[in-house]
Parts: sequence; C-alpha cells; structure tokens
Amino acid sequence: MTTRPTALIAEDEPLLAAALQAELTTHWPALQVAATVGDGASALAQALALQPTLCFLDIRMPGMSGLEAAQALAEDWPDGVPFPLIVFVTAYDQYALQAFEAQAVDYLLKPVDGDRLAACVARLQARLAERQAAAATVTPAAELARSVEQLRGLLAVAGSAPATAAPRLDVVTAQVGATVHLVPVDEVIYFEAADKYVRVVTAEREHLIRTPLKDLLPQLDPQRFWQVHRGTVVQARCVRSARREESGKVTLTLAGRPETLTASRLYAHLFKGM
Repeated sequence: MTTRPTALIAEDEPLLAAALQAELTTHWPALQVAATVGDGASALAQALALQPTLCFLDIRMPGMSGLEAAQALAEDWPDGVPFPLIVFVTAYDQYALQAFEAQAVDYLLKPVDGDRLAACVARLQARLAERQAAAATVTPAAELARSVEQLRGLLAVAGSAPATAAPRLDVVTAQVGATVHLVPVDEVIYFEAADKYVRVVTAEREHLIRTPLKDLLPQLDPQRFWQVHRGTVVQARCVRSARREESGKVTLTLAGRPETLTASRLYAHLFKGM
C-alpha cells in the first residue's frame, strides 16, 4: 500500500501560502498539506514533529530563513527516517537561482506560476518514485547524505555571495554589570549560540554577549574559526581529535576544555584524514 505523500508549507505571506496550497491541490490531488506555518522556527518544529514527505520553504521569513531552516532540519533529522524533499520558494534573485540550479535543488518563484509548479510537481513525483523503487537498496541514511551534500553545496555558494568585507575581530567585549571584559579572539576556544546570547568560551572562563552568531561569523577568520554546527564555531587549532559517529556526526575533543562539541552532518567533511 502506497502511503499518501504529505507536505509542509512555510510562507510568511498568508495569501501566497493559500495560493500555493490551492495550486498544489490542483496539480497534485493526492498530496496532503499537513501544516502551513509562517516562520522558519515553526517550520523546523513542525517538520521534525510531522516528518512530511515534502517541505516548501520560503527563503525570506521572520527570524530563521528557509535556507537556515533546511540546514537545521539536516542537522536534527532523526536517523532511519526518509529526509523530506525540499523546494525553496523565493522572489526573483538571479544569484539565488544560479545557486539552486548548481546544486540541482528544486525552487519556485513568487508568485507561483501554475505551469512552473506543474513541472516541479512532476520532478518531485519522479523523485519519490525513484525512492520507492530503490527502497530495498537505498537507506534513509543514504538519502539524508544526498540531501546534506546538496545543502552543503548550496550553503557554500550562498556564502560566497558578493558582500562588503567585514573587518576582522581581534577582541570580544563582554559586559557584566558596569564592567567590560576584553577577550582576545585568539584565546577563544569556541562560540556557541545560547537563547538570545552567544557564549564566548576560553580555557579559563565563559562570557555572554548579545551579538548574534551570524553577525560574528563574517568578522572571524574562516581559516582559523570553523563553523561545525549552525550554533557553534570552534577555533580549529583547539580541536584535538574528531570521532565520527554512525549517525554521520562528529564528536570533537578540545584542548583546554573538558566538554566535547558535536560537528553536524553538514560540517563533518571538515574532519577527514589528509
């Protein structure tokens, strides 16, 4: 018996979300829309809870973007469950479209055109048919690895978009009450997002700052500071060993700290033997 495919729609404009759902009903009557949400964090939570067959993710949403939500899904997706096919929905942006096409990622332009959606649906149905035919030989882990490879390539291309170079950060200023602590960046072992703060961890102590991790990243030397998770950036010279787990993630031990860090599937490739 074939399981009815399900979809999650993440779109912050209710009229566009309703229009996409209506078009999907026309072009794919068997598809059940399991949930419609309006922001990236809700998309992540609902996708993990409902485990849909497909996710339609708007690129620009409040808080977490569609690309960030896809990244988080790849990091948090449970083992042994087929990873959803992802379609990005975006306003016209030539650079973004080139990035999607380079990684063979499905995308739709807003407002969604019926003919374009019909072509997208045909590709998605073909992909699902391939999955079903290969179910005996292709594991959910292999499907997830394929999706991770696409997302990794997409993140790399998106990260190379032309932008004004940010000045390199030499010192982190962390305020506690009336006192401001100046922490040399070279002493930082890792940065970790924590609620509305970022933990700045050195060998001796920890500090909290309010600057978001995504704003810190452009100010750090990428040769020295490696992002290993959407919420963690580690100084590479402080990593003493990396152990690959069956899930595809990597456990990192650190110089100067007793705790370990986890590198997600998206960043595990950074820790391959030479």
